Amino acid sequence: MYIKTEAIVLREVEYNDADKLLDILSKDRGLLTVTARGVRRASSPLKSACQLLTLSEFTLKEYRGRLSVQEAQSIEQFRPLRDDIELLALGSYFAQATGAVAQEDAPNPELISLLCNALYALGNLRRPRELVKAAFELRLACLAGFSPDLTACAVCGSPEPDRFDLSQGALSCADCRKGETGIRLPLSPGMLTAMRYIAWCEPKRLFSFSLDPESLSALSSLTEAYLMTQLEHSFYTLDFYKSLLYYGETT
Repeated sequence: MYIKTEAIVLREVEYNDADKLLDILSKDRGLLTVTARGVRRASSPLKSACQLLTLSEFTLKEYRGRLSVQEAQSIEQFRPLRDDIELLALGSYFAQATGAVAQEDAPNPELISLLCNALYALGNLRRPRELVKAAFELRLACLAGFSPDLTACAVCGSPEPDRFDLSQGALSCADCRKGETGIRLPLSPGMLTAMRYIAWCEPKRLFSFSLDPESLSALSSLTEAYLMTQLEHSFYTLDFYKSLLYYGETT
């Protein structure tokens, strides 16, 4: 049986002498693991379409419960990311985090749209990295079923609280819930406005906000901590991205 689907490559692993195992996120079939035979040969017609972070149209053959790539044509390769190691590392983190949320045989068009839009905003639109990262992380948490309650303080009902509880995904004030053991991070008014925008805006407007550099850095740290807390998962691609930033700062 042959299957035709549009999908983005989330992960690639070398296999045998010239093959690769790919994790791809399909618009209509969810997360799939497929074999791309001979793709590592220089002459392979599959080579460009089966690269990490490439959106392609795949023709897959299913045989005995396994899928292999028969044909593939790239649609979008997000080329600007491939010219900047830091952007590529951050995009790889986005892909790994997406793979942690995606499910087999569970189509999620919003998930693949989020990833592709984030990669485009990062490379083609050159939006600030911390802005794209923060928006991606919080929106991904929402799509994974961990939408935070951003309406008001969960204790006193204040519409402008100044703390965010990572484990509860709820707002609170500094004077509320004293003595509790949950991790609560400081939250400026600008950060709260940005979080509400990210969680509630239309997908096509996700990266169309601005924030001062200090607040943006704090927001990026908060959304990262929230996503890791809710998924109970760490990502080696994020560690690598941070190592590049550290190396850049010390040279």
